[in-house]
Amino acid sequence: MTERLTSHDLIDLVLDAGSWRSWDTPPVRGEISEEYGAELARAAEKAGTDESVVTGEALIRGRRVAVLLGEFRFLAGSIGRAAADRVVAAVERATAEGLPLLAAPVSGGTRMQEGTPAFVQMVRISAAVATHKKAGLPYLVYLRHPTTGGVMASWGSLGHVTVAEPGALVGFLGPRVYEALYGQPFPEGVQTSENLYARGIIDAVLAPHELADIVDRTLTILLARRQGVGTVPAPVLDAVPDVETWDAVTRSRDPERPGVRRLLKYAASDVVLLNGTGEGEADPGLIIALARFGDAPCVFLGQDRRGQTRERPMGPEALREARRGMRLASDLKLPLVSVIDTQGAALSADAENGGLAGEIARCLADLVTLDAPTLCLMLGEGNGGGALALLPADRVVAAQHAWLSPLPPEGASAIVHRDLDHAAEMARAQQVRALDLAARGVVDVVVPEQPDAAEEPEAFCARVGSVLEHELSRLLVAGAGSVAQRSRRYLF
Repeated sequence: MTERLTSHDLIDLVLDAGSWRSWDTPPVRGEISEEYGAELARAAEKAGTDESVVTGEALIRGRRVAVLLGEFRFLAGSIGRAAADRVVAAVERATAEGLPLLAAPVSGGTRMQEGTPAFVQMVRISAAVATHKKAGLPYLVYLRHPTTGGVMASWGSLGHVTVAEPGALVGFLGPRVYEALYGQPFPEGVQTSENLYARGIIDAVLAPHELADIVDRTLTILLARRQGVGTVPAPVLDAVPDVETWDAVTRSRDPERPGVRRLLKYAASDVVLLNGTGEGEADPGLIIALARFGDAPCVFLGQDRRGQTRERPMGPEALREARRGMRLASDLKLPLVSVIDTQGAALSADAENGGLAGEIARCLADLVTLDAPTLCLMLGEGNGGGALALLPADRVVAAQHAWLSPLPPEGASAIVHRDLDHAAEMARAQQVRALDLAARGVVDVVVPEQPDAAEEPEAFCARVGSVLEHELSRLLVAGAGSVAQRSRRYLF
């Protein structure tokens, strides 16, 4: 752990030089004891601030941002009534002025000298943050060493995007309190930023000097213009030949076929990767990101063919991660892009115990009713309910060799013919191809492969990206479809 930075250090390091403008007014203390007053005076002298939080506005890479900074030297960054008043006032002002908000807490929690009256202020702070987010304004959090207690359990854990300082102590119950209560030290390696990242609770672990860059890249996407966006012309696509069904299935399984990672690399203009559900789960079978295709911003959910293995197929955690992305799209008023490319969801006791069927159902319900424009890309394999979970959308694009079926064709053959030898026949009979789905109106656009995405990965991804840019620009103008419109697509 490097030396702890003060609020003034962060102002100098992260914010554009000379742009800081304080919003703070002198704290109103009310009736306090002489002893507590003396303690506050000593804290102010030590910290060089008049409270444990400083608030204001500044520029980050030229963009105006509201900022909340904790100051640990002031009574361990603890939050009393005056500090809470300051935080609430700053959040409400940011909301009123339509500003994105960057919070960088560092705190041992609520102030013990003020007891329960200070403790309950976390309700007011959480309400202010929730109102800010409901207005569609970004709320970004940088957890510093240490952030614990009521601060971690309120405004420290409400970010749309949350990153943390390397080696930081971050958690609910402070280890000193735990040891005093239970007579033994708290287990090592749990309350660390690295462990929170590994468990899908935070999105990244970044040094302080990297903070300005991630804030800038994130806000470039989140604050991208949406109203009045002109429709990007549709790319000219070659006609798609009448692909033989089994040929499409086998080509989609080529290990060299590009997946979501190469799609983002070759087709997206900006990408900020997120991590996990934010609630203690992550699955390498799904990528969640903020992205732009051309100038069109979106929340991106992609089933990752590289992250899904025989040992760890895509599980219910991936679908809970996808549902986090759906909530982000709703909160931030961004289009949602979902990408189907899966050999199928896990068939295991762990998946059943994790509520896989329920997560598929909730994904379907959330997508059909989402109050944000939706776009689905069928990129490769589309096996079973795990694929169907990401299908409902206002617009559906499919690669030439993409397909969707209730089971792998081999599984369908085993059920109907009690062997695996009729897989190709079953795939044809079940009408799994992108072309079959386009004929029924499930798919709107089929993107050609020339002749196979595995043989032209960069050109193919760029071609798909141009279609996504066009479709997103249309959706930004049209807005979200209704439940009836989205459901009508499947009325044959």
